[in-house]
Amino acid sequence: MQVRSGLALGFAVALLAAMTVPAAAQGSCFENLGRTGCPGRETFPEAHVKRLSCENLWLVRNSIFKARGYCFTTDVAIATFGNQGCAHQDQAKVPLNDHERTNVITIRRVEKDKGC
Repeated sequence: MQVRSGLALGFAVALLAAMTVPAAAQGSCFENLGRTGCPGRETFPEAHVKRLSCENLWLVRNSIFKARGYCFTTDVAIATFGNQGCAHQDQAKVPLNDHERTNVITIRRVEKDKGC
């Protein structure tokens, strides 16, 4: 989800704020994903991931990175997650466990397939 204008940024922040997931989403678990909905504790079935909207795919993927200390660079991600306590500037160097890594790969593939 790329946001290029202030209006789009405002819409994206309002949309994400309206979701039932806490804005900080540190260590968050999500409804209707796998058994627990916790990306750090299980690998989500691709069929569950495919049911998510582009906005929710973005939210889950970036929640995983937030929980592991990624420093966001886009306005919408900073507005949604903040950068408090961030430690990793390079997404490729964020220390993900096997479940998180697999979930990110699956989410990115589904985002690409959906044209997000």
